[in-house]
Amino acid sequence: MVQEVYIIDDDDSSILVFQELFKNDKEYKFISVKSHMIEIALKNIPAMIIINEDAIEVDTIELCKRIRNDEDNTITPVIVVSSNDSSEHRKNILQESIEYYIKKPVNEVYLYYTIKNLGRLLTINRRISPLTGLPGNVQIHAELRKRLLNKEAFSVLYVDLDNFKAYNDVYGFLKGDEIIKFTADTILKCVHKAIPEGSFVGHIGGDDFVAVVPTIHCDKLCQEIISDFDAKVLEFFTPEDIERGYLEVANRKGIIEQFPLTSVSIGVVVADVNRFYNMLEIGEIGAQVKHAAKSVYGSSYSIDRRN
Repeated sequence: MVQEVYIIDDDDSSILVFQELFKNDKEYKFISVKSHMIEIALKNIPAMIIINEDAIEVDTIELCKRIRNDEDNTITPVIVVSSNDSSEHRKNILQESIEYYIKKPVNEVYLYYTIKNLGRLLTINRRISPLTGLPGNVQIHAELRKRLLNKEAFSVLYVDLDNFKAYNDVYGFLKGDEIIKFTADTILKCVHKAIPEGSFVGHIGGDDFVAVVPTIHCDKLCQEIISDFDAKVLEFFTPEDIERGYLEVANRKGIIEQFPLTSVSIGVVVADVNRFYNMLEIGEIGAQVKHAAKSVYGSSYSIDRRN
């Protein structure tokens, strides 16, 4: 995947330097933008922004504030390159959540690896769910592998929502995202409250979550997740739907169908020492036990304790 890096300068003095420095790195594309046209860079949500302070005609701190205040670029890495050696000025720049302040004359090797390592962090961050902030599948797999290799006893909770598609159809994707975030917060809060040490919560995607906990006794934890979820999920429904007790959704043929209000299902796999040899086995059992939980009306959980 090509990473677009925007160079902010008003005399085009920097672009050739970066193009030469990264001539053998085809995954990077450098684009020069004048400081008064910063909106172009922000609109395209670049992988990174580099500001050549000596070559712009606007106040650098104000420029940094504009970048950080832009909703789509709050986490875009920014590097300021400058000949200003004032420690106070450097501090004021970094206070605007700017990642690096590099003083001229620039060591090209240092600059090269600063950009490369920031790019690596970007790749890692893409594995984090932007909606919930929870680790994604790469970290989930690593967590399971670690516990299997260490021959630990643990449990895996597979959590997802019931009738979530119907909710999205009625209330829209933005409201659906709110329920996803609420679910993530509920799982995190309950897991960290019950088992603060050695626990892990990840977001598989969509309305699917996973929690890995260092215990084989999960009844109370499941009950707390369900209790907290059911107590607050009604805040995401209109009084009319709550009173009715179900959602009405037209299917592809235009026929109105009724769906229960959104609930949560938890399937738990107990991973006793040496029960499983790999993650695939855990996943297969997880799919079975979660299906059992979803077959029950309303929020429920099911635990697989087979040897």
